[in-house]
This record gives sequence, structure tokens and C-alpha cells, in this order.
Amino acid sequence: MSALSELPPKPVVGDTVPHEAAVEHVTGSALYTDDLVGRMRDLLHAYPVSAPHAHARVTRLDTAPAYDVPGVVRVLTADDVPGVNDSNINHDEPLFPDEVMFYGHPVCWVLGETLEAARLGAAAVEVDYEALPALVTIPEAIAAGSFQGRAPTVSRGDVEAGMAAATRVFSGTWEASGQEQFYLETQASIAYVDESGQIFIHSSTQNPSETQEIAAHVLDLTASEVTVQCLRMGGGFGGKETQANGYAAIAALGATLTGRPVRVRLSRNQDLQFTGKRPDFLSTWEAGFDDDGHLLALKVELTADGGWSMDLCQPVLSRALCHIDNAYWIPNIQAHGRIAKTNRTSHTAFRGFGGPQGMLLTENIMGVVAPQLGLTGEELRRRNFYRSADQTTPYGQRVRQIERMHQIWDQVLADSDFAGRQREIEEFNATHEDVKRAIAATPVKFGISFNKSSMNQGGALVLVYKDGSVLVNHGGTEMGQGLHTKMLQVAATALGLPLAKVRLAPTRTDKVPNTSATSASTGADLNGGAVKHACDQIRDRLAVVAGGMLGVPPADVRFAEGTAYGLNSDRDPIAWDELVHIAYLQRIQLHAAGYYRTEGLEWNEETYKGSPFKYFSYGAAVSEVEVDGFTGAYRTRRVDVVHDVGDSLSPLIDLGQIEGAFVQGAGWLTLEDQRWDASDGPARGRFSTQGASTYKLPSFSEMPEVFNVRMFENATEEGAIYGSKAVGEPPLMLPISVREALRKAAAAFGPAGISVHLASPATPEAVYWAIEDARSRTPEAPAAQAVPAVAERQRVPSGV
Repeated sequence: MSALSELPPKPVVGDTVPHEAAVEHVTGSALYTDDLVGRMRDLLHAYPVSAPHAHARVTRLDTAPAYDVPGVVRVLTADDVPGVNDSNINHDEPLFPDEVMFYGHPVCWVLGETLEAARLGAAAVEVDYEALPALVTIPEAIAAGSFQGRAPTVSRGDVEAGMAAATRVFSGTWEASGQEQFYLETQASIAYVDESGQIFIHSSTQNPSETQEIAAHVLDLTASEVTVQCLRMGGGFGGKETQANGYAAIAALGATLTGRPVRVRLSRNQDLQFTGKRPDFLSTWEAGFDDDGHLLALKVELTADGGWSMDLCQPVLSRALCHIDNAYWIPNIQAHGRIAKTNRTSHTAFRGFGGPQGMLLTENIMGVVAPQLGLTGEELRRRNFYRSADQTTPYGQRVRQIERMHQIWDQVLADSDFAGRQREIEEFNATHEDVKRAIAATPVKFGISFNKSSMNQGGALVLVYKDGSVLVNHGGTEMGQGLHTKMLQVAATALGLPLAKVRLAPTRTDKVPNTSATSASTGADLNGGAVKHACDQIRDRLAVVAGGMLGVPPADVRFAEGTAYGLNSDRDPIAWDELVHIAYLQRIQLHAAGYYRTEGLEWNEETYKGSPFKYFSYGAAVSEVEVDGFTGAYRTRRVDVVHDVGDSLSPLIDLGQIEGAFVQGAGWLTLEDQRWDASDGPARGRFSTQGASTYKLPSFSEMPEVFNVRMFENATEEGAIYGSKAVGEPPLMLPISVREALRKAAAAFGPAGISVHLASPATPEAVYWAIEDARSRTPEAPAAQAVPAVAERQRVPSGV
């Protein structure tokens, strides 16, 4: 076992403890960025001037009328930018555009003494536009040849030879819809200039270092002249990885020009209009199987809707391509990706970061094809699992610990009594004409690390004070996921202290520089490794002092429960506080900067080959649903999950992450139906589902009636912090099992052995149309879309 995985005596990691700010959250005393408004004197409020076009050229901008509005102090335009007029590291997102690229695009910002004054001032600004043609769907972009970024391909084997060897070939077109992050706290920033001339920014950001970088280049400053702090976020889910940067830059620019603190906080409506979502994916596919149900060849083209600029869609596409295989060995594969450029918001990260879109495509193929091969979906999936670590992914990485996938699969089927309940469901369906039930199981194999190798590093600063108290700073951000709780447990474990002895400071760039975003499920791995590294340095120094007092070599000193003791020493243990005080008197350094980099990564962005992931997380879920044949309405009767989190750092936190990810994933797959106006009218390109009244989020009513979650046991991950595995993103794909159960239930309204198309999201309306599809079939022609055999093979288009 590696030093990073090795546990000391009586560790705090693994203890079931609540979230470190749980009491503050439920009592309302936890501070978020916008809560600081009341603590700022002479604060100005910013409000945008939004364009009523999806695509237009600004031909006239007259800000003078805004100054006639009482309370308006300043109008910010491109002419005010001392540095680079851009809000993204790709340099393709003007902070103040002269060409409007999406409906609602802010062209300037008004600063007022009150938010109402700023709003009225924004309404007074006069703007003339020359409307331009707008592309608002992926098919429109494809037809126009409107693409951006690189178009990579992941491939292995000979896909054409694989198709030729296949006895059954299926093809189809598939669309996976996007998803709005809908964090509780909207985008928010407050900036001011301190007495030394430093720009200080409070921002609800997942990436303080990048927010710092963007603000600095907008203001033509060095990074050392800008400090960004993130107290905590009221949710992020990827939507604050890059999207927060521009709003922080607006606040910082306003503070610089006026000398007063400036607040930018989007209303819910503005947040929904302006910010990027999980990208839609449109895919075409062809899959070849042999008579035993083995997937011999897969040919795929993925088109992601990037919106008007690149943002993070290039790495999102990369992760989709790297997860197209999910848990399946595909000997011959060619997966090509491209990014459409449309006049929508610049789409961005969302929990799973493209992995869900890639995995969903293959799981949809399995669900469509299984009945036509005469197999259950579970059996088809099992037959195609990776079988040995000698097998590699399409991009060339060995699939370590694949035996876990098989063990988890067998365990979740046994725990859920899958076979017994399947029999009960068949009996139920035979006696219920208008209500049907179904049960389905799906697997998850998800790679952990950033695809961009340079981002896999983290930092920390740990301070031990003379009284023995400990303060931890690290580069990760807290957005409710429990990262801070885990870091406290890591520090307490590494120093051998009770949890109450350790406190954590807010994340800020002048304490830990050059950090990566808290995303890609790497927060605990990177920052935990850095915190442990810092604590190890301090502990090793204290071991020298303690060894002299205990009469043992430093290597024989152990720290546990707030004391230091010596192996085979007859002297009494030394209390931590006493040891720290003595070390201070001996002039021993009691603080340390920690650093961690993920080893063993290799990735070539040109060839799309290598080993981009530290490890894979595995999981599987069984879901049972009941569907109403008159309306398509459904309920999730029971869910069973077995998921691999390694040796859990914090079991209660990890349980919450698994449950929360499952419900959020189920929302994406079954409920959250994004709508954009694609008409030729004046609202073309407008995001139509602009609130919780029209954009349906999962709530208590969508929770499974029975929800059993088990963490896979004896699962130490060597080389990761205390043997743990990431848990933020992988469980989001577990509710694909809900979607597959809905497909089966809809098909049960028709003759046996049919396959039905189910749209994504599988809303009650979509389920209803799948039921109608099933009812239209006849026993004599269950596969209504079949065409004559070609060259001794049956080619079956499966789904549009």
C-alpha cells in the first residue's frame, strides 16, 4: 500500500460525521457571497443591458440617457476596459460585445446606488441593432457548416471489418438533451479596491485562480494584484467553473473605475438566460453484433452544441468520447466528435462533464437492441462487460480493477432480488392492462482525473499555532458537496488529532495559488493529497521533538487522539498542545505548504491516446418503475445502488453525494425539458423555460419510494488519499437504469419482444408516445422498422 493510502492509528477519515457547516446551512447563518452586501459601505449595484436578439450587430450605443436616471453612477462599456475585453481564457467571449451572439447577451452594464436605479438606468440606455441570421439548433448548425474547435476521433481496430463480421447491424440517430445547473445561489460577485490598491473579489466560483486570471487581464494587472475569495457556493454543478469569471470581472472593473465596492448578482431569470448549460448532443450511430450478442463494432458521430463560444466544450467533448465505451469491451470502434456553433448561451460544464452524454448513447443502444436480439438488457450488458485488465479502452488505457464491475453487478442484482421481482412484474403486467411495471439494471465505469494532465495538481497551506490549534487552507471550493468536511478529516487524521481541533479557512488565491477548478470529481483527490503533504511535513518535524522526549527514534513516534507516543516506550504520551508549545520554543517550523500532483497520467490531445485517468469508479443500479398507460405518468417504486467509493473518507458525505447525484441524473433523464424558441419570430433563440414553473426540477415527489444505497466494501484504492475514490460525478449515471426501466414498461403495452424509441428526457409525454408506439405494433411484425436483410445481415434502423 502506498504512503498516500496508508492509514495511521485511529484515523478520523472513515468516521460518519455531518457536513462541517450543516448547522449553519439549516439555520441560515452560513454566509454566501451576496450576504456580504450588508457589510459593504457605499456599495454600487450592477445591472445589464440585454439584447433582444439571438444574433445582431450593435450599430449604436448611447449611454447618456442612463445618467438622467437618479442614482445611476456609471455605465460600463468596452471603452472602459484597460486590458483585454474578454471574459474567457479561450479569448472568444468579449466582455462587452459589438456583435450580439445569444438572446439576452449583455452589451453594457449600469452601476447604480440601488439595484432599482441600475435597472431603470439599463432600461434608459439606447441601443440600435442590425439583426443577423441566427442558428439555434444543432441540425441548423450542421446544415450551415457552423462548427468550432477541434473535431477529434477516438478509434481502435477496424470498424468496417467489424461491421462486416457482424450478423446483426443496427443504426440510428439519437439526441441527448442538455440540462440547466439551477444552483440555489445564482451567479454573484462583489469587488472592491483595498487600501494598498489590491483588487479583492468575493466570488461564487468553482475556480478562484481562473477568476483571478480573467479579472487581472481585463484590468491589465498582474495576478498578484488581484485576490479572489470563495466563502462557499450555494451549488455549482459545473455552472460556476468558468461562467462566474465575467461577472467577477465586471464587478472588479466597476470598483476600479468608481473606487467603490460593486455587486453583481443575477436574478434567477437572468441566470437562466445568460449562463451555459450541459450541452445537447446529437449523435448518429451504427452498431454490429454477433449471434451471441457481442458488440463487435461501433461507429459514432457526436455533435455537441457549444453555443456561441468554446468555453469548456472541447474538454466536455473529450470526456464524452472517452466514456463512449462505459463498461463495455468494443474491439472495433470509431467515435468522431465535433462542436456546433450556435446562437445560444456558451454551454459549459455540468456534473459528469460530457461523460454522461457519451455513456447514455451506448446504454441507449443496448436498450434498443436487446429485445431485437432476443436478450434482456441485463444479459446483453453482462455479455459485453470488460473481462480483464489486459483489455484497454478505445483510447488505450488499461481497465484496472474490472473485477469490481462484475462483483458490483452481481451484488446489486442479488441485493435487489432482481430475478424474483422480474417474475412478480411479469405476473402484475399480465393482469393489469392499463398500468405496467418494469425493472432494469445499468452499470457505470467513470474515469477520474482531468483529461488535461496539467490540471491534475493541488495545493494547501496548513498552520499550527502555539496553542495547538490548526488552520487548514486548500485550493478546493465548497459548494455543498462536503469537500471541506473531508479536508478537515484528512488533516485531523494526518496529524493524529480530534476533528474539533482543526478549523478550515475560506478558499482564497493569496493563500493557495495556481489551483485547478473544483470539478471532474478531483476535489478530494488533489486537495486531500496536498493537505496530507503539508500535515506530513509538520508531523515529521514534531516527531523529532517528541522522539527526544520519549526516548525513541522519530520513526517510532506515532500521533493519535491528540497525543504523541513512542513504540515500545515506557514514557507517558505527550499531549499535542504541550508538544507544539515545546516545538515552538525550540524554533521548529509549525506551518507548511503542501502540494500534490497526480502521477501516472499520460494523454496526447492530438492522437487521443494515453491514460488520462488515475483510476475508474464503478457502480450499478437497479430501478423499478410503474407507468400509467393513459398519460405516460410514472413513479419510481424502488432503486438499489451499489457504488465504489474506495475507502470512504466520510461515509455520510458520500452517501449524500450518491443519493443527490442519482436524483439529479434522474432529473436530467426524465424531467428537465429545456426549450429554446426556434421560431422565426422576434423571440427566436430565447431560452423559454426561464423558471421553476416551466423548467421542471426533481423534488421529493420524484424520489424513489424505496432507495437502498450500499457502498462497495473492501475497496481500497492504492495511490489515492487514504484509499478513497471520487464520488461527485460517477453516481449521476446510475439513473440510466430508471430510463431503461421506463423503456421496458412502455414496451410492455405492446407485443413481446418489441423495441421502442424513448426520447430524452423521458418525460411523461415522451413515455406516452413510446406507449403509443408499442400499442401500434402487431405480434406478426414486432420490429416495425426492420428492412430486408442485406448481404446476409439484417440492418435495422433503431430510433430517430
